[in-house]
Amino acid sequence: QLQASGGGLVQAGGSLRLSCTGSGRTFSMYDMGWFRQAPGKEREFVASIKYNGRTTYYADSVKGRFSIFRDNAVNTVYLQMNSLKPEDTAVYYCAAVNPRRTPLSDDWGQGTQVTVSS
Repeated sequence: QLQASGGGLVQAGGSLRLSCTGSGRTFSMYDMGWFRQAPGKEREFVASIKYNGRTTYYADSVKGRFSIFRDNAVNTVYLQMNSLKPEDTAVYYCAAVNPRRTPLSDDWGQGTQVTVSS
């Protein structure tokens, strides 16, 4: 089970760091991804990281501003978000993903709300 946290209200240009902590002993075996869903829009891929942390992928819309990293010792994956824009406003979710960066489960959990004011 995954729990996302760290969202909040921030002004444009600001930063936030999201955390996603997993339970169980197999966290380090999974590639992990962050997704987001803005009001009235479909959920979209944001970033992902391989199980060993050596490879990352980003959506074009966040490249150069967001950074994904993980600490398998504490079963946590992070999303560092810098230079935030109002269009980054969304509920952010984490999920275990397959090599095609598709979620392994339909259970998204509660997510964490990020609101960027202009």
